[in-house]
Amino acid sequence: MPQIFRYRLYPTKHQVTKLNKTLDLCRWVYNETLALRKNAWESEQKRISYYDSKRMIPVWKKDKPELKEVHAHVLQDVTMRVDLAFQAFFRRVKAGEKPGYPRFKGKGWYDSITYTESGFKLEDCNLWLSKIGNIKTVLHRPIEGNIKRMTIRRSATQKWFVSILTDYDFYNPLETSDKAVGIDVGILSFAALSDETFIENPRFYFKEEKNLAKFQRKHSKAVKGTLEQKKALKVLCRVHERISNKREDFIQKLSKSLVEKFGIICFEDLNIKNMIKNPLYGKGIMDAAWRKLVAYTTYKAENAGRRVILVNPYNTSQTCSKCGMLVEKDISIRVHNCPSCSLSIDCDLNASINILRLGLQSVRKTER
Repeated sequence: MPQIFRYRLYPTKHQVTKLNKTLDLCRWVYNETLALRKNAWESEQKRISYYDSKRMIPVWKKDKPELKEVHAHVLQDVTMRVDLAFQAFFRRVKAGEKPGYPRFKGKGWYDSITYTESGFKLEDCNLWLSKIGNIKTVLHRPIEGNIKRMTIRRSATQKWFVSILTDYDFYNPLETSDKAVGIDVGILSFAALSDETFIENPRFYFKEEKNLAKFQRKHSKAVKGTLEQKKALKVLCRVHERISNKREDFIQKLSKSLVEKFGIICFEDLNIKNMIKNPLYGKGIMDAAWRKLVAYTTYKAENAGRRVILVNPYNTSQTCSKCGMLVEKDISIRVHNCPSCSLSIDCDLNASINILRLGLQSVRKTER
């Protein structure tokens, strides 16, 4: 599995100006490439390939000399992004999903550039970028492997980061563990484990909701284009960034602790895309970030030689974990009371035990 190393950049004011100009020129190339493909199809029913659009870059440079200030591979990556957007569009059309035709990028909508093969060099705590210069970089951990590509990104709060993709195959298996756990994710409790451990829901979004509403009102009331509106937007972005950072930190630490403790980790294979449409629980589900927990636990488990099992969620909360009887109950009922075996436990704990049972059954089937 290739690794991505992410670091904070501290460009000077002059370098920030250059980076912002580069982003704006890339946005221009993106829109021109999209317009080229769109117009060719609408007027001549002709498809423009990635290679056809890439050949237009030298032509555009003649009409717009500023493009020479951007590294060639960065501009080629822009045309690749348009091609990938069309590939995703056609895939959604074939799958019968909502297509979502590729859109033109407005001002401020393009926030990253990628160096694919050359044009960059990392030495000590300085990142050298072609056409931009040496940028101070905080290397909080060493880079493993050979650098394959590098992406510079501007966050909504005007912070700069670099993501470095390497060919380092990180596989660090932990000692074999016979411990297995079933995990039922929820809203009241973030997760209930089959070993009777309950993880409290941090509710990062709900704790900041009043602040978000306050600054959103300030932003909406401010006159468009004024300094007051820009300041309100900056504060609003900072609140969103704070929520995102807290959630990321929580999920990273929780997934790491699960992988270190258990050899087999069982989750429900939930259709979260449909679940968030629920008007009562959608916001809480989005705030909990269940999908992110499963994704992070999965890749950490692969690197550590552990197993993550996804089981069918059908009736995991309705089935009695002791006798197997189906006990139908509303989602508002928080205690499972079985009339057959008299088992009385928390509903989430009951579900997590059922998830573990189904997960272990799946493991036995694959081992036969």
